[in-house]
Amino acid sequence: MTAELETIWTGGRRKLAKDPVFGAWVNQVGSIRVAVTSEGPFFHLARAIVYQQLAGAAARTIHGRFVAALGGDVTPAKVLRVREPTLRKAGLSAAKLAAIRGLAGKVKSGEVEVHDLHEQSDDEVVRRLTLVRGIGPWTAQMYLMFRLHRPDVWPVGDLGVRAGFAKIHGLAAAPTQKALEPLGDAYRPWRSAAAFYCWRALETEVA
Repeated sequence: MTAELETIWTGGRRKLAKDPVFGAWVNQVGSIRVAVTSEGPFFHLARAIVYQQLAGAAARTIHGRFVAALGGDVTPAKVLRVREPTLRKAGLSAAKLAAIRGLAGKVKSGEVEVHDLHEQSDDEVVRRLTLVRGIGPWTAQMYLMFRLHRPDVWPVGDLGVRAGFAKIHGLAAAPTQKALEPLGDAYRPWRSAAAFYCWRALETEVA
């Protein structure tokens, strides 16, 4: 069954389509479309933790097992109630399990509020989420981009973004995080779109 998709950052696509470097890639890849979901913040944050540093297929498999281990009830209360060995059998590393349970504990206690993240600034979302050990800027940025659909996130710590930027621009090597940060300024206020096309460039060729 194919998930319903939503087209986002259309302004970014139009801007980048006119860019002399990004343009050909944008035209080849097309619109920016992401899966629509009604799941809440905790579900998405737990999923982002599972996906950290994993290839897509492996991450999807482990996440599916994780959800199944919880009986489909991906909530802080259920995560804290289910025994750790049961969750480890889903394929979670000790560090990821600790991060997910840490997030569950902080959300349940109210130390980290996630119910109103959609109302907060990008900086405040990152500040709150990185209070949880095991959630760093990258995980928070993925939440901003793919759950909240924020248009101007520039995840320079993502290896795929750096490699894709290098491919698009014909660089011999991927830029460092420090070097890539100012290079994104040209794509404001649509750096999220630029990051998306960097990812897609890695699996795309242009004539």
